[in-house]
Amino acid sequence: MAKRTALRESVLAALGRTHKLQQEDLGEDAHLSAKGMTFETESWEIPGFGHLCVMRMSAFLGLMRMETAIIAPTGIDVPLFNLDWVKAFGTETQIAELYDTQLVPWPDECLEAFEFARTQYADVPDAPAGDPRWYDDILYSCSLHKKGRGLTERMSCAAQDYLSVYTELLAAAPACNPMEKAAKVQAFAERLFAEGGPAVNQITKLFGEQTARRLILRHMYGVRPSE
Repeated sequence: MAKRTALRESVLAALGRTHKLQQEDLGEDAHLSAKGMTFETESWEIPGFGHLCVMRMSAFLGLMRMETAIIAPTGIDVPLFNLDWVKAFGTETQIAELYDTQLVPWPDECLEAFEFARTQYADVPDAPAGDPRWYDDILYSCSLHKKGRGLTERMSCAAQDYLSVYTELLAAAPACNPMEKAAKVQAFAERLFAEGGPAVNQITKLFGEQTARRLILRHMYGVRPSE
């Protein structure tokens, strides 16, 4: 049987080797269910580094599953990193996205490291391009979008390779003004919530705008918006 490494375990292990992770109490938001869809959310503050969130979703009696891990650095000047895995009725999608939320442009050699990792999975079919989104302009082209059937291990390896490259680059990442960096992450999260998208729209429809705002801004990206 094909094996897959869960994003939760791999991200916690990767960041936990060099940082102290402080898990947050999300109260009732940690477990939400509506119309046959269940969402489990966990988040961690990482002093001196930023924020981590893992969200898992299950629907249709487990025939559709999703796992998302978001790493939002605010203490060092590296991109926001998003890992997504979705399995729907036997078809899997693996995404590893890097967003330019930096104060200073990332060096070319950092981008080249991800581009090299991406070439190792040229045999795995790319996911079809979706509708244009506002964040396309800040999405690094070395990001990964794959989709197919019977490729569980290859997709899982791709996610692990991207995570490995990312965490290796953290060691040499420059420190930055945490308030300025947090403002960049907040701007990204607020625009994502305001302009919507498949996941944002679904969560809002299921649980209402107030709960969706907490999930998207506070829990997923570590934003504490003013009331």
